[in-house]
Amino acid sequence: MRKLMYLSIFLLFIGIIGFTAQAQALSKEVTSREKLNVKKSDVAESFSDQNGTFILRDVKTGKTFVYNKERANTRQTPESTFKVPNALIGLQVKAVRDEYDVKQWDGVKWEFDTWNRDHTLGSAMRESVIWYYQAMARDIGEQRMRDWVQKISYGNEDISGGIDHFWLSSSLKISPLEQANFMEKLYKEELPFDKPVMKTVKRMMILEEGEHYTLYGKTGTRLSDLGLGWFVGFIKVDNRSYVFVTNIDNTGTKAKNITKDILKKYHLITE
Repeated sequence: MRKLMYLSIFLLFIGIIGFTAQAQALSKEVTSREKLNVKKSDVAESFSDQNGTFILRDVKTGKTFVYNKERANTRQTPESTFKVPNALIGLQVKAVRDEYDVKQWDGVKWEFDTWNRDHTLGSAMRESVIWYYQAMARDIGEQRMRDWVQKISYGNEDISGGIDHFWLSSSLKISPLEQANFMEKLYKEELPFDKPVMKTVKRMMILEEGEHYTLYGKTGTRLSDLGLGWFVGFIKVDNRSYVFVTNIDNTGTKAKNITKDILKKYHLITE
């Protein structure tokens, strides 16, 4: 009986130690999120074999970390990250009704199987379906598109490359810092669009939801040579929010992976 009592006490002791260690780890993780000093972030190792730039901004304080400032100020074509303003404009001018507005696939085979079917505004955002957003841009029309691109001060505001192509290796260019400013205004819903329009597009941008975070984002890749990749968006972590932009000489998928690794490093994304 005495042995059984000692065993029970021992198991209880081990359980307390395990719980304490787990609680301390969780407390350390939460504290890390709360005390993240954006200005002192170190991401150089993420770009050891990759030319690019990374921006992280604390929305509450406005403090901004920039890796590779020269590239952060260099304008490049937005590629599929332009789907975000394109969707905002399309909804605002009612070129589409809502995120469930369907466009039928015309049967033309694309290199990605997920593109070869009917899509909604929302699914075309998630799958980055070019043909859907090209069709919507044509429905928006050149004059309305130009007016809105100028109204939101998007990069160099140049849509001369053609109504359904100007953002794809063409005339429209925007710097990573300008992308960060645009994303911050979208997060704060300070762009000149109706509130429901901005809320809809933000909802379409959700990529992941964890216990403590929600990740919003959009990739972009220059498909002609896979030599330009973007990942732009924002992350809500408990009571803090951060805007991020990654721009590299690679694909949007690679940019997304680099971003997520950095966010995990600073415990903004937790398992």
